[in-house]
Amino acid sequence: MDAGKGRLTYKQLCAFFIPLGFSASLTSITHVIINGTLSRGENAAFIIACYAVAFALFGIIERPIIVFRQTCSALVKDVQSFKALAVFMVIPMAVIIGFCLLMVYSSFGGWVYVNLFNADPNMVQTISDAFAIILFVIIFSGIRGIYQGVIINHLETKWLTIMVVIRLCVMFAAAYLFVYFDYITSAAGSILFLLGMLIECVISVWKGHRILNASYQKQVTKLRKREISSFYLPLAFYFVIQTVLVPVIYVFLAKTNNIEMGIASFALAFSITQMLLSFFMYTHQLVLQLYEVNKEKVIRFIVFISMVPTLALSVLCYTPAGLWFMEEVMGADEELTLTTIAVLKFFIIKTLVFPWVDFLNGFLMLHRKTKRMAAAQIGNLITVVVSISLLVTYFPAWNGVNGSIAASLGELAGLVIVLSIVLKMVAKEKRNLSQSA
Repeated sequence: MDAGKGRLTYKQLCAFFIPLGFSASLTSITHVIINGTLSRGENAAFIIACYAVAFALFGIIERPIIVFRQTCSALVKDVQSFKALAVFMVIPMAVIIGFCLLMVYSSFGGWVYVNLFNADPNMVQTISDAFAIILFVIIFSGIRGIYQGVIINHLETKWLTIMVVIRLCVMFAAAYLFVYFDYITSAAGSILFLLGMLIECVISVWKGHRILNASYQKQVTKLRKREISSFYLPLAFYFVIQTVLVPVIYVFLAKTNNIEMGIASFALAFSITQMLLSFFMYTHQLVLQLYEVNKEKVIRFIVFISMVPTLALSVLCYTPAGLWFMEEVMGADEELTLTTIAVLKFFIIKTLVFPWVDFLNGFLMLHRKTKRMAAAQIGNLITVVVSISLLVTYFPAWNGVNGSIAASLGELAGLVIVLSIVLKMVAKEKRNLSQSA
């Protein structure tokens, strides 16, 4: 696709961004397939619970590896820089896999499952078996991410959607075979997840290699280890903090008047909000790849798309469509439906703010200022902790609403901080330009 200077069109912006959004949204179906398969087992509740603990731990550990997609799309400009990043990736991957092996083959794993994830002692072996398989996903996730960075750099984002569709088809076929042969265990869920990631990794490597060989020069600039680490480490820290936010909220919701309803309504509302926002998880890539081509069109495009999740959530909150969706699609009873919709109303703030936080983070990535992203995320976490502790102390009857208010205030604080950082950077650049002129 030709996106030469000043010639960027809205059609090209859509062709780049929409496949990214679809790939992120479709990926969530992965977990629907897995949970749908496990729910057909004889002891479904036990199987799903064990897999859920293994996956929750994996979700935290994988965060530093996922970051290599953004790191590659921001830093890789030639074959040499790709190789330098690939070598660097081996270090965090080896550390994480070493930690995972410790979890699987020592009593430390059992202690973590029981004390940090509240698992019963009789679940430990089953969780460990599931985690022993799922840890291999980390390897394929890292390789997939670094090659997808190349694919995104080349604006071939349609391939991300293609590979996710193929991944889901293969997983669905494998799930059918597991059910047919009555092999439904927590480990089967891990195998399904591993298979899906392997398929996506293979396609990413194939397409990424073709782009590297055909479109990248051997060396343009020398990418050093210090440059990679100064970009990567704060970004990894940012995503780890992001993972901690929701568990922190759950801890405080346990102090509300109706613990079960508070946690259930917040969990349901949060999952719906994340489902709507998943399409906009790649807003930063618009900045990384196209902002310098035509700033005005990129900003106007983001203004338009940023309203979509807010409008969709408003429809669920303030029209009969919300009641129908909660009862028929989500299967909630009347009390949970009404409580969840009340929680969702405060998440409208988050949907309005999030695309702009991601956009501004993309600006910081573009200028390799990821340390400042981490600072904004710490501000987000502090705001969440302070606000929810005050809310559950003085308004415990608000239950799950406390969680959505705290999460939205945290997102808003993050926006204010990152916006102030970006504005100072822009002002400094203008001063430097005027002085040099």
